[in-house]
Amino acid sequence: MTDLRTVLGEAVGAAFAAEGVDAALARVTPSDRPDLADFQSNGALAAAKALKANPRELATRVAERLKGDDRLASVEVAGPGFINLKLADGALAQRAAEVAADHEHAGASLVAEPRKVVIDYAGPNVAKPMHVGHLRSSIIGESLKRLFRFRGDTVWGDAHFGDWGFQMGLLIVAVGDEGKGDGFMAEGDGPFPAESPVTLEDLERLYPAAAARAKEDTDFRDRARKATAELQAGRPGYRALWRHMHDVSMSGLQREFGALGVTFDLWNGESDADPLMPEMIAHLETTGLLVEDAGARVVHVARPGETRKRKLADGSVVEAASPPPLLVISSEGSAMYGTTDLATILDRRKAIGPDLILYVVDERQAEHFEQVFRAAYLAGYASEGALEHLGFGTMNGPDGKPFKTRAGGVLKLHDLITMATDNARERLREAKLGADLPEAEFDDIARKVAVAALKFADLSNSRTTSYVFDLDRFMSFEGKTGPYLLYQAVRIKSLLRRAAEQGATAGAVAVGEPAERDLALTLDAFSQATADAYDKRMPHLISEHAYRLAQSFSKFYAACPVLGAPDEATKGSRLTLSKAVLDQLERALDLLGIDTPERM
Repeated sequence: MTDLRTVLGEAVGAAFAAEGVDAALARVTPSDRPDLADFQSNGALAAAKALKANPRELATRVAERLKGDDRLASVEVAGPGFINLKLADGALAQRAAEVAADHEHAGASLVAEPRKVVIDYAGPNVAKPMHVGHLRSSIIGESLKRLFRFRGDTVWGDAHFGDWGFQMGLLIVAVGDEGKGDGFMAEGDGPFPAESPVTLEDLERLYPAAAARAKEDTDFRDRARKATAELQAGRPGYRALWRHMHDVSMSGLQREFGALGVTFDLWNGESDADPLMPEMIAHLETTGLLVEDAGARVVHVARPGETRKRKLADGSVVEAASPPPLLVISSEGSAMYGTTDLATILDRRKAIGPDLILYVVDERQAEHFEQVFRAAYLAGYASEGALEHLGFGTMNGPDGKPFKTRAGGVLKLHDLITMATDNARERLREAKLGADLPEAEFDDIARKVAVAALKFADLSNSRTTSYVFDLDRFMSFEGKTGPYLLYQAVRIKSLLRRAAEQGATAGAVAVGEPAERDLALTLDAFSQATADAYDKRMPHLISEHAYRLAQSFSKFYAACPVLGAPDEATKGSRLTLSKAVLDQLERALDLLGIDTPERM
């Protein structure tokens, strides 16, 4: 379905071409002065410069060609050569009717050439509780998965758990030292206990202590490294203990993701790439990419002569190869973080054959992904440009540093969701919303309000920027917040229920009042918002549109009575517009991973 901006761009492009000007210069954008026009084109200025002509004269000739277009109420030339375009009421009404009739995509266009896309996000570690540091990756990745699928791509969301690295060796040794792993520590083929020797609480207690000990105790660290290598080499007892730790952790992870409304098509971990390791290592050896380096084995990914300034621990700056080599096998014989990432790319190529893989991971991992991607391109595991790291900023506290609890610790995601839900209940009661509803329904609404507050607060910011966590502000039913958008959606649902009770029905769309025109233009803009969010991998553009749509409807609702309309035709038209707004608002919120309640 084509939006008005695109349609006008084609018309202006044809008029420019008729004047001998490159149609690509005829870019149409929303007007900077909506009181004067709906859209504008400033292409005459650039075109006239290239032609060494007078821009206003060129703009005037283009405007004359456009004045016969019945979709336009007026075409005016302003200033040095700006072309102002105002749409006819009929064109706006027709477009609004098209949006209203498009129940599946609410007026948004699809991609011309659908692709197979894998989106790697969340990335929690087995045996570690999820905390606020996992929030952004989960929320942004889920939104992008929904957006790419919405626009027509075939998409796989992959959690890609960290379950095969050094932390597993740390835990194996820690469990053994505590006496909980007696049935798993001996060498041999078992049998091994069917019951897990550890609980999720045990793992959450053991891992931080083991990680801290490894920094001070070299013997403990060396034992953990050896255990990691033996686990990866297939030692049966360690594999059996690892499976128990993996399964115990999964129950907690699924609980957190479920509470956030985050789902995955693939629940793979680093360990799932392990069967491909021998093949990959052999291939890297055969191609000469894998070389010895100080007892380890690496792939050099820097291009010949490529250097980058690096700051050393003593503060001095040196020239070094850029980026550093990818460490594939450590001196202890263990596969590294980058090794499993590289093998995972190979695995995805074999299993799916994706056209694009997106990694939604903290911006601080940029160099790591540059190394992995370059190695994958050198090895032929992916086409150049098919791998993208979508970095993001941090969620900060009032001090501007990554958010922590008042005690200085990292807040668990489960505790954050609980805190937000409790806050939502209080806010609903303060606003006297849902007081007459059954307790179960009220609790469900509170949960949806809490998730909407957290997700919209995150996704209303550009992915690449950091933001300050302020739960009281996020939870407000006023302003640019998730709860405000839910309230607007619920208000429209209430309006439509009252209309149905009165026997009022939707009718043909007619646009005349300024608030109706603004609403129709906002509905039309959804297509461009989804296209821009898709192309730029920026979900906040969907958030921006959802907020503008809610504001536009609020102005429309105040200026244009719906059930109190002067006649049945006007009432029917405004009901159609209201339903179109609800459909598009709910679609936009769904792309953000936000569910709307039926009432409050």
